[in-house]
Amino acid sequence: MTQHPFFALHRHRMIRVAAATPRATVGDTVANAEAAIAMAVRAHEEGCDLVVYPELNLTSYAIDDLHLQSAQQQATLAAIAAVRDASRTLKPLLLLGAAIERNGRLYNCAVVVHRGRVLGVVPKSFFPNYREYYEKRWFASPLGLSGQMMTIGEEEVPFGADLIFTASDLPFFTVHAEICEDYWAPAPPSTAGALAGALICCNLSASNIVIGKARERGMLAAAQSARAVCAYVYSAAGPGESTTDLAWDGQGLVYELGELIAGSERFATEPQLLVADVDCERLIQERLRFGTFNDAAAALDHPEQRFRRIGFTHGEDVRDLGLRRDIRRFPFVPNDPARRDEDCYEAFNIQVEALAKRLAAAHAETLVIGVSGGLDSTHALIVAAKAMDRIGRPRSAILGFTMPGFATGEGSKAHAWDLMRALGITADEIDIRPAARQMLADMGHPFAEGQPVYDVTFENVQAGLRTDYLFRLANQRGGLVLGTGDLSELALGWCTYGVGDQMSHYAVNAGVPKTLIQFLIRWCIRTNQYDAETDRVLAGILAQEISPELVPAGADGAMQSTEERVGPYALNDFFAHYVLRHGLAPSKIAFLAWHAWRDVEAGRWPEDFLADARIAYDLPTIRLWLKRFLHRFFQTSQFKRSALPNGPKVSAGGAVSPRGDWRAPSDGTARIWLDELENNVP
Repeated sequence: MTQHPFFALHRHRMIRVAAATPRATVGDTVANAEAAIAMAVRAHEEGCDLVVYPELNLTSYAIDDLHLQSAQQQATLAAIAAVRDASRTLKPLLLLGAAIERNGRLYNCAVVVHRGRVLGVVPKSFFPNYREYYEKRWFASPLGLSGQMMTIGEEEVPFGADLIFTASDLPFFTVHAEICEDYWAPAPPSTAGALAGALICCNLSASNIVIGKARERGMLAAAQSARAVCAYVYSAAGPGESTTDLAWDGQGLVYELGELIAGSERFATEPQLLVADVDCERLIQERLRFGTFNDAAAALDHPEQRFRRIGFTHGEDVRDLGLRRDIRRFPFVPNDPARRDEDCYEAFNIQVEALAKRLAAAHAETLVIGVSGGLDSTHALIVAAKAMDRIGRPRSAILGFTMPGFATGEGSKAHAWDLMRALGITADEIDIRPAARQMLADMGHPFAEGQPVYDVTFENVQAGLRTDYLFRLANQRGGLVLGTGDLSELALGWCTYGVGDQMSHYAVNAGVPKTLIQFLIRWCIRTNQYDAETDRVLAGILAQEISPELVPAGADGAMQSTEERVGPYALNDFFAHYVLRHGLAPSKIAFLAWHAWRDVEAGRWPEDFLADARIAYDLPTIRLWLKRFLHRFFQTSQFKRSALPNGPKVSAGGAVSPRGDWRAPSDGTARIWLDELENNVP
């Protein structure tokens, strides 16, 4: 294992958590303590920082009136001592389940143990006493208690539902514990715990299994992790519990911001240790962006003033432990096919509905669009066609123009014509080369004298003329110019100020990244949004290389490649997502990108999927393109985004509109981001 801090989870404010399902032995605290210790050792070996056990795991849950036996209570204290002593040389913070007597009351508790110490005891707040449950028969509620202590063995330790546990040397490692029914309550204790600062909320649960309950647990964990802006670790009792009247499945779950990070095998015959890495930095950044979170704390009289923070020294682990969570290569697009189809349906219809409203509001007679045969104009055109269908207007009111320049390929030009014909729009062609030659000559550009000088002026004369024509055509024919530029180009500044990929009457693609556009076009084909001929043309457009086609092919016949200039769009969209949506540091983005892209993962993706899905990138390559992205995004292109026309936000992953997700100075500098990357990525 490498020792460079870049590869260490703690340096990226990530914590390795585990939901443990040891095999229970009914009422046998010695066996249960041994099982808990075995799981703690295993978690230590796997580099875990935190282990969450099931409710009452040291006695087992379903022992009914045996909880009220003195011998059982004494054996429980001995079991706690045994696990505590065994933890001295182990790394993880342990959350154990035990029933403990205090002041003549029996409490159902989470006992928090770390390196030979009991840090505190958190009692269960809410008790089910309906259907198969009788917990109020045995256990007392701590509601109304605060600031209390209790004795465990010879230790005086904090006791109460007002505790959160924080590593003094890793302040992002902050934990709250609740127990089973607590998160079925209308106001779960973990809500207050999160508002008091806990980033990792844990549930020690028994939770017998009945049909549909596993889905309910997942729903609750997802909702609580999203609403409380936290990670949620859930561990339910499993095999070995008494089946006198109930059964158990041992479900383990780890959620983060509503997203399932890991789930365990249910009904397993062997003990289970579900391990996952939670991203505390992501949680912190989300809370910073979510002002309602702070308002909720104020509405509840600031729980951080009522909670006691119990500190412990954890120790920073600088080893490369790998990464135990899936990092999507395409963060704007779900991996799951069903979810992907749902997202594509929503994204496409957001664009269609937005454009339909703008057309109606503007009372425009026509919609004017430049059609190049490339991805962006293709997608804008098929959205426009569907918008016209939705408002009951003929597609012939869409005026599509192909405008060949000095480097326009026959293939893309043919695609443009084929698509316009297939969709039934009004199609025409304007050759911009004569006007471009005249403008270049008026400027004294060497190209007008026959010299092959293909500089930025040469490129932008063509791009600008196309936009000039479109706006004047819209004036002439009572139309709106439809923008084609996408989110990826706007993030990179890979667009010319004042021309069609940056300026229009309505920027329908401005909230859609390049990778999502490719998925959307594939979705349109697969779900028969258009006819067979349109689908055939769309498939051909997807297969061609992305190019602005502004510079003639070289002597080798190779056409101008966008991705050779700005980097792979798959990587750039990855970078953009974590900058826009989460505000992560460059070194953290590089760390996540390296884990997402370092393996080819052959066979994971369908054959007709994006080619980029089967490419691997090493860390130097990621570092190179991230450096260029940061420079372009933070320093050279904000002025273009500050002057964006209207366009709909599409993805929760972020947008760059100055009226939406992203407000930034046009004269800023990328220095601190570049320095952070330079200083922290090998």
